[in-house]
Amino acid sequence: MTDRLMLLDTASLYFRAFHGVPDSLKAPDGTPVNAVRGLLDIIARLVTDFQPTQLVACWDDDWRPGWRVDLLPSYKAHRVAEAVPGGIDVEETPPGLVAQLPLIREVLDVLGIAVVGAPEHEADDVIGSLAAQADLPVDVVTGDRDLFQLVDDSRNVRVIYTARGMSKLETVTDATVVGKYGVLPVQYADYAVLRGDASDGLPGVSGIGEKTAAKLLQEFVDLDGIIAAAGDHTTAMGAPMRAKISAAADYLAAAPRVVNVVRDLSFGGFDASLRPLDAGRLSRMDGLKTEHNLGGSVQRVLKALGNDPQAAGS
Repeated sequence: MTDRLMLLDTASLYFRAFHGVPDSLKAPDGTPVNAVRGLLDIIARLVTDFQPTQLVACWDDDWRPGWRVDLLPSYKAHRVAEAVPGGIDVEETPPGLVAQLPLIREVLDVLGIAVVGAPEHEADDVIGSLAAQADLPVDVVTGDRDLFQLVDDSRNVRVIYTARGMSKLETVTDATVVGKYGVLPVQYADYAVLRGDASDGLPGVSGIGEKTAAKLLQEFVDLDGIIAAAGDHTTAMGAPMRAKISAAADYLAAAPRVVNVVRDLSFGGFDASLRPLDAGRLSRMDGLKTEHNLGGSVQRVLKALGNDPQAAGS
């Protein structure tokens, strides 16, 4: 088997699980477990279908880093449930999901799946850094198209895109990005800056949509080239477009640092290797299954990890 690293955009997946699995699934104490069970089934499916030898659950230690907000105050502002002075803003999250996050962390730990975050950074930055520093093929699993900027056929980095659901997973390569957006993956962050993204509070440049953003990048290569062309009256850029770019000068100076994922984070040692569970972990998993009513999801994920599917009880 070829070694392959899989990086999970964990929050993206547990939000998907929470909204995709009925919240009638509860532990005996009444706590919902739909996100936990759904996430276990997602991991089982991914490991079975894509056969990674290493797996990292990348975590949002800070879902809205202050340094990004300082650059662009609108960044994810519409998703803030509670602003914490001097601290990390609280993201608007369904209470039923919040209640499951400690169990999600515990289950991942018992399964031996590395959970990796970084202070003052999002999971996207963890993913970007691990992908950039990897010396083996990488699959990034996410429902966030911002991470298309990491796709790189030459380094065997691809995105497993979940936006259409687990039954319609899309493997995103260089050709996929070019075919959908008319830009290369290396241009995708600049493309996102230009066209904007309401889901992240990214306003974009007024009057520039997807087609115009792609056309500009096809002609001028990158954001620096576009800005330079707007200030050079000998280029082919028309006066109306020059005016749009010039009017957005402050935004264009700040937004690229917000949109580009960090790729140079350092991490302490951790073991990402996937392996069957030892007897102690199997016993703990059996206890969690019984205590929290995790059902067949436990058998499915254990089987995917190379265990006897009956190892944590029937």
